[in-house]
Amino acid sequence: MTPTEREALRQAVRDAQREVAARIEHLAHDHDAIVEASEMVALDDEHDPEGATVAFERAQVAALLRQARVDLTDLAAAHDRIDAGTYGICEGCGQPIVVERLLARPTSTTCVACAARRAHVPLGTT
Repeated sequence: MTPTEREALRQAVRDAQREVAARIEHLAHDHDAIVEASEMVALDDEHDPEGATVAFERAQVAALLRQARVDLTDLAAAHDRIDAGTYGICEGCGQPIVVERLLARPTSTTCVACAARRAHVPLGTT
């Protein structure tokens, strides 16, 4: 990996971290608003047709918030790998991960071939 590519990747990770941090802030605000709104009204999720919607929205936003926090942790780990000089090395086979994959998915820890092998489910096992 060239120094120019490494810097482009470092910038891609930083950009992704900023985007995810903004998403977390937005989702946390949405979650708080849903919780606050549901506390102001006595909702009976079991019998109120609108109650199920509020419960679903709250659960959906909470799940998106949890995933965004995982994404931010993964991006921090990617940044640490850049600093350690191990970023862009496949944890499966030890070969370089192509720069295009890293630009598209900055948290990638495997090359395309190893990722495909991991995703493969042998016939008859489902």
